[in-house]
Amino acid sequence: MPSSAYKNVIAKHVVYQIHAGSNAVNRYLNLEKLSLIAIRHGAGSRRHAVRLVALLIGIFCAPLLHANDRKIDPTFLSRDTSAVGEKQSDITTKTCHYRALFGQGDSDPSVVVGIARYGEAVIDPNGVCGLVQYPDEDQVYVVLEGTGSVKYGDAIVSLKKEDYLYIPSTVAHALSNKSDTPTTVIIMGFRTKGFEKTQPPPQPLKANIEDVPTATVSGHPDSTRYRLLMGDVDSKRDRIAAGRVLTSLFLMEIAPGGTNFPHHHEREEEIYLVLSGHGVMVAGSGMDGIAGRHPAKAGDAYFFRLNCTVGYYSDANVKSRILAVRSWYPGMVQIGAEH
Repeated sequence: MPSSAYKNVIAKHVVYQIHAGSNAVNRYLNLEKLSLIAIRHGAGSRRHAVRLVALLIGIFCAPLLHANDRKIDPTFLSRDTSAVGEKQSDITTKTCHYRALFGQGDSDPSVVVGIARYGEAVIDPNGVCGLVQYPDEDQVYVVLEGTGSVKYGDAIVSLKKEDYLYIPSTVAHALSNKSDTPTTVIIMGFRTKGFEKTQPPPQPLKANIEDVPTATVSGHPDSTRYRLLMGDVDSKRDRIAAGRVLTSLFLMEIAPGGTNFPHHHEREEEIYLVLSGHGVMVAGSGMDGIAGRHPAKAGDAYFFRLNCTVGYYSDANVKSRILAVRSWYPGMVQIGAEH
């Protein structure tokens, strides 16, 4: 039988382990009772008490450790298109290559909610992409370089540099390139599940960026001129009115040293793609109201969650061109809202 002094040593050791384990555990343990158990029943009880402590620490501390390790979704994402590798996708073939920038296929797909995908397709000379149709996704194609065509249902739509095309969810489509040089196309997809079903337009809705005149927009400085390319189905100001989830597709031409003023959108997600020029991208801000500033160059793309501060300052010696798109965040649609 262990001596009384030895029992006391055992009890103190058990109590120490309990205290050292976790403050959260201590709130749920009666240390005096555990000490008495150890004193009365000796070394065997010590082993049981230690096991009990370990079990309780695991139960109560595991959620705390989980909470500390939990990843917080960022308020914005940035990608350098030249550094993003090719990703297997629905349209991928031996001659059609896709780089996922945001949404499906990207490393942070859950951050982007209303936008299904945003990426860059490169079609080799005499190449073709896979035929696709998404029942709950409208798409927009914007040609950055080269020429090509789209199989649009039973029709063939020709494409040249800076053409853009709206593709409703009801239409099967595939990109092709019959030229001797690669064709580069930005593909944007918008989730339409839960939105009212609409009939496809009687003919494909296509236009060219250069054919859309520049204009100023209320609330933004004159140093930024806008080409209003596409709006929602009720738009009266945009060249094409077609979007259900898409609210505004536009090109900004920002003068040297100019800006569009940092701002935010309470109900919409937004993406900027720098087509040319360089400057400073504004993304996010702190409690002090100071905006986050990030060097930006041609090929940089930024995704902004709703309510994230967004803006751009062109460097003093260069004009910048930025392709931008906004779309509804699910559940935040406001009929008749200005964009």
